[in-house]
Amino acid sequence: MSTESKAGDLHRTLNWKGAFWVAAGVPPLVLFSIGGIAGVAGQAAFVVWMLSMIMGFSQSFTYAEMAGMFGNKSGGTSVYGATAWLRYSKLIAPLSVWCNWFAWSPVLSLGCAIAAGYILNALFPIPLETAPQVVAWVAAHLADYTAATPAVVDYITNNAGTTPDAAIQAVANADGIAALTPAFRVWEAYALNIPGLGLLHFNSTFVIGVVLMLIMMVIQHRGIAATASAQKVLAVIVLVPLLLVGLVPIFTGSINSMNVTGIVPPSAPYSGVNGAWNIGGWTLFLGGMYIAAWSTYGFETAVCYTAELKDPKRDTFRAIFYSGLLCILFFFLIPFSFQGYYGQEVLLSTGVVDGTGVGAALGAMLGTNPIFIQIFVILMILALFLAIMTAMAGSSRTLFQGSRDGWLPKYLSKTNSHGAPTGAMWTDFAFNVFLLALASNVGGYFYVLAISNVGYLLFNFLNLNAGWIHRIDSPHLDRPWKAPSWLIGFNTVLAFVNLLFLGAGAKVWQSVGANPDAPPALWAGLVFAAFILPVFWFRHYVQDKGHFPKEAMEDLGLTDHGDLGPRKAGMLPYLALAAGAAVVLWSNWFFVLPA
Repeated sequence: MSTESKAGDLHRTLNWKGAFWVAAGVPPLVLFSIGGIAGVAGQAAFVVWMLSMIMGFSQSFTYAEMAGMFGNKSGGTSVYGATAWLRYSKLIAPLSVWCNWFAWSPVLSLGCAIAAGYILNALFPIPLETAPQVVAWVAAHLADYTAATPAVVDYITNNAGTTPDAAIQAVANADGIAALTPAFRVWEAYALNIPGLGLLHFNSTFVIGVVLMLIMMVIQHRGIAATASAQKVLAVIVLVPLLLVGLVPIFTGSINSMNVTGIVPPSAPYSGVNGAWNIGGWTLFLGGMYIAAWSTYGFETAVCYTAELKDPKRDTFRAIFYSGLLCILFFFLIPFSFQGYYGQEVLLSTGVVDGTGVGAALGAMLGTNPIFIQIFVILMILALFLAIMTAMAGSSRTLFQGSRDGWLPKYLSKTNSHGAPTGAMWTDFAFNVFLLALASNVGGYFYVLAISNVGYLLFNFLNLNAGWIHRIDSPHLDRPWKAPSWLIGFNTVLAFVNLLFLGAGAKVWQSVGANPDAPPALWAGLVFAAFILPVFWFRHYVQDKGHFPKEAMEDLGLTDHGDLGPRKAGMLPYLALAAGAAVVLWSNWFFVLPA
C-alpha cells in the first residue's frame, strides 16, 4: 500500500501513538453526563458505566477487523461498515455514516456549552447569598418589602407554611443576588422558538461557545500531526490528575460503602430515593445505559485516521486496542470513586448535572484547599478542549470520507495544504453553531445529547452487523487483524442489545427540561436520521448520475462500475434490519417510566 499523499488527499503523517493521543479525548466524556446518569440510574450508576464500557471494548474488536480491511480510508468504522451494506441497499450505507457523524459532531457544541459555563463562573460569577455585597444590599433594601409585596405573596403561596418574615428575607436575598449578578451573565440577545424542536438561546453561553469552537478549528487547520501533538500535551495535563482523582479516594479509604452498595435504580428520575428492580426501575437503568454508550463506545474514533497512518496494517489495531484499555481505566475508576466519595446528593446537584460544578467537585476529592479546586476547574476546561478536539477531528473525517465514497456532497472532500478536511470542518462548525443555541441551557443540553445518541446506537447496530456481512461477502479482502468468529457473533448479539437501549432508554430522556412541545428524543433522532435521504439523493443521482466513484468500488475489490457485486448473504441482512426494528418498537412499548 502506497504511503504517498496526492493533492486533495489526507496526509500520512501519523503512527498508532498519534491516533491514540487524538482519541485520548474520549475519557473526559465521562464528565459530560456523570450527573445525568446518576439521576436516572441512582445507586446503580457506576455499574452502568462499567457494563457499558465492557460492551464498548468487546464491540471494538469487530471494528478493528473492518478498519484493517480499508487502509486507504478515513472517517472511522462507520465508513468501513457502510461498504458491507452497499450491496443490499444504496440507502443503508450512507445512513450508517450519517448517524455516526451526527452522533459525534454535537460533542463540539455540548463541550463548548459546558466550557462557556466555566468561563462565565470564573469571569462573571453569580454572588452567593452570604457574600458581603449581597448581605449589604439586603440590609439596605429590606425595609422596601412587606407581607403585601406581590413577590412575597407569591413566595408564601408556593411555599406553604412560610412565615411573612421568612418570605421577606428569602425574596430580598433573591433580589439582591439578581441585582448584583453581572449583566453579561444573564444577557440574551434573542430567543427563538422552533416548533417541533426547541428554544434557541443566543446568549452569553452561545457567544463564548462560538469563540471556543473557532479556536479549535484554527488548531486543526494545521493537519492531523499538529492536532495529535496538541492532544498529547492536553492529555498528559488532564488525564494524570483525573487518574489521581480516581485512585486517591480508594487508597485513602474515603469511599463510603453505603454509596456503592444497595445497587438499585431510583424511584423516579433525579429523586435520589432508592426504588426497585421493577419495570419502571429497569426502564431508568436502560436509560442510563443508553446515554453512557455515547461516551464509553467513543474510543472507536481511534480508527478514524486510517488513511493518515503511515503503516495502517500494523497500527490500526494497536490504536483502537490501547485506546480501549485507556477508557476502561477511566470509565471504571472515575464513576466509582466519584459516587463512592460523594453519594447521590452531590451527584444530583445542579452543578454536577449541568457539568459546570464537576471541576470543583473533583478538586475537593483531593483536599479542601481552594488551590486544588481552582486547579481542577482549569483542568476541567482543558478536558473539554481535549474532548472537543477529538470530536472535531473524527467527525470531520467521517464527512470527508463519506464525500469521497459518493454518499455526501462533493465539497466535503476538500482539503487544505496541510491535509485537513476544511470543507467538512466548516460544515461541522456551522451545524454546531445551531446546536449550541439549542444546548445553551441544561434542558436543551440533555435533549441534544439524547437525540444525537439515537444516531450513535443506530450506527453501532448497522456496523456490528457489517462485521459478519463482510465475512460472507468479502472473504477475499485482506484482514491484517482478524477477530475470532465467536466474538463477531457475540458482538452481533450486542447490536440488538443496543437497540433495546434505544427503544427503552431514549424515552427516559424524552424532552424533559427542553421545550415542552418538542417531540420525544427517539422520534426526533429518527427524523434527523432520515435527512440523509435527500442529501444522498442529491449526491448520487444529481452529482454522480447514479454511479459510485471508481475508488469506492475498488475498495470492495470490484471493477465493474455498474455492478455492486453478488449478495452472498442473501436475505440475512434484511432479516437483521427487520428484527432490529422489532426490538426498538417492542422495547419502546414495553418499558415505561415509574409512576
